Amino acid sequence: MPDKILIKNAHIVTMNSSLDFFKGDILINSSRIENISENIPGNENEEFDAQDFLVVPGFIQTHIHLCQTLFRNLADDLLLLDWLKEKIWPYESAHNPETLRLSTQLGLAELLKSGTTTILDMGTVNHQDVIFEELIKSGIRAFAGKTMMDYGAIPDGLQEKTHNSIDESVRLLKKWDGSADGRIRYAFAPRFAVSSTEELLRETGRLAHEHKTLFHTHSSENLGELELIKKRFGTRNINVFEKLGLAGKNLCLAHCIWLDEEEKQILKDHDIRVLHCPSSNLKLGSGIAPIPDYLKRGIHVSIGADGAPCNNNLDIFTEMRLAALIQKPVHGPQTMPALEAFKMATINGAEALGIENDTGSIEIGKKADLTFIKLNQVHSIPFDNVYSKIVYSTHAHDVEHVMIDGNWIVKDKKLLTIDEEQIFSNIESNVKRIQSYKY
Repeated sequence: MPDKILIKNAHIVTMNSSLDFFKGDILINSSRIENISENIPGNENEEFDAQDFLVVPGFIQTHIHLCQTLFRNLADDLLLLDWLKEKIWPYESAHNPETLRLSTQLGLAELLKSGTTTILDMGTVNHQDVIFEELIKSGIRAFAGKTMMDYGAIPDGLQEKTHNSIDESVRLLKKWDGSADGRIRYAFAPRFAVSSTEELLRETGRLAHEHKTLFHTHSSENLGELELIKKRFGTRNINVFEKLGLAGKNLCLAHCIWLDEEEKQILKDHDIRVLHCPSSNLKLGSGIAPIPDYLKRGIHVSIGADGAPCNNNLDIFTEMRLAALIQKPVHGPQTMPALEAFKMATINGAEALGIENDTGSIEIGKKADLTFIKLNQVHSIPFDNVYSKIVYSTHAHDVEHVMIDGNWIVKDKKLLTIDEEQIFSNIESNVKRIQSYKY
């Protein structure tokens, strides 16, 4: 790649503190944005005319399960705990390095082609190195970690001894954290309190603080889950995290649908990050998270598609649209304007991951993580409000180019880092292997 790339004539949605939106140029020097202006002189190593595009910050999804992409359309119409026990845990147990690699490639291909440039991924118990290998090859920016499970009725293929789970997580952190010039970071990932011992949760929390990284888990997604937590711990989910010393801004909690007033106050007091997954919550019948209430209280919220079998896609545009629409019948049409949903998918996502100085908006000095959205589409014109256009009428297939770290990852809708044809040729046999697994 040339050292400098000049993006000309773009319709730039900056998401800076002033929410500037204008037609202009972006000069990229190596991996970072060197200049943004209405007119930057040419004569650079590469020039790209973006007059037909909205250029937006690369989208950030803060809760993904790449290991589950191969299970898409194989786990419908079940409540969360049944869905896990009957489908997802057996399927994850069936993964070998080959199937996990394919699942990861498939998920990354979908994410990148639809404009997502950064993810927080929860892996699986085994073969986590494979996921890191594919993250690096793909060019995506990511936080990721192996799932940790050491308690309860878990398939043998996923059941861990506490010290083994911790030791393996530390090994992975030492090997992969900060790799690819800092593009890849480790995030500790106990699955949820239902499948974790207190020892695992406490020690993982200590390690996350020691290594200044994230603690990524699920919480308060399902009423059945809440009953199990109350029976075992004598209190509710968020109270457990506070009691065990885990509450803090590095605690990233997916879902947070069923919280009482005390738990909401804990989120606020400790700056805990909520990872909202609207499609997943609807499909599993889990409920609708009270996001407007969280935002009003000053609780931090970002967004993610979760996994392909509970969605059934990884499309950020679907998540933004649903995040806005599902609140309006309950709280009124003025609730959750398009700008709020777009924030959750850009700058809020960066803040949740602690990388807001590097990405989440288009500003001088930040990483050149950019998504190019085709402007003149019959389903998205005319438009007066750019955020409404993006959230309500743009589709994933309107994304034509994607850049991460100043490198073209998708150009003219073609992935440059993943071989899609190879994925297609391997899907059928590997899905059959997953489905035939017995435990």
